Amino acid sequence: MEFGQWSIYYKEILDDFGFSREDDEKSAQVLDEILSEEGCLTLEDLSKIVGFSDRFIVFGAGPSLKEHIQLLLENYDLKEYVLVSADGATTAMVEERISPDIVVTDLDGNLDDILLANLRGANVVIHAHGDNITKVAQLTPFFTNVLGTTQAQPVGNLYNFGGFTDGDRAIFLAVALGASEITLAGMDFGEIVTKYSRPNLPDIVGPADEVKRKKLQYAEEFTNWIEENENVKITNLKE
Repeated sequence: MEFGQWSIYYKEILDDFGFSREDDEKSAQVLDEILSEEGCLTLEDLSKIVGFSDRFIVFGAGPSLKEHIQLLLENYDLKEYVLVSADGATTAMVEERISPDIVVTDLDGNLDDILLANLRGANVVIHAHGDNITKVAQLTPFFTNVLGTTQAQPVGNLYNFGGFTDGDRAIFLAVALGASEITLAGMDFGEIVTKYSRPNLPDIVGPADEVKRKKLQYAEEFTNWIEENENVKITNLKE
């Protein structure tokens, strides 16, 4: 999605959630400054790293995630796919001894597991927005092989491929990396959340709050947009 088109959705999101464009831009500036000092990946770098396949599996943190992981382990050769985990889904993959090739995160998942995945070779796409400025500043230097993204106007080393939540941004990233086929695992777009997306949840699953429900609605909308507008085949294991 081109930024001109994304900016229309972005303004709607800012208005709908009451987010601050200035805070988004400030967080993006902080991330860009760190990546300028520490080094970072470009889209071309990442394309070369994952260029062994144009088939992707994107793992979301929905309640079907563990079921879908078992289905994939039994029926798919995961070595033939680029594996992309959306933030908290990384924990479920670590539990099943699966190493993602890419982790897309705004740093609110289980950081120990994301760091472990990074240590095992995962490339990390860190997203800066107004609510995670402190985490971006404190945690980004601990990661290697980082590509930076923003939901505002991209600056410096940062990209904006489109998308709002970690899950649908991971799908947009796969498209930008040349995916011809994307399989979605744990992408429920429903009203139930899991401990993988909300680490402080008292139970394994629980009802999504109003903000989370609205975010998932946007995620589903953007996923549908990709299916309708990009030259890529999307298969959701939930369906």
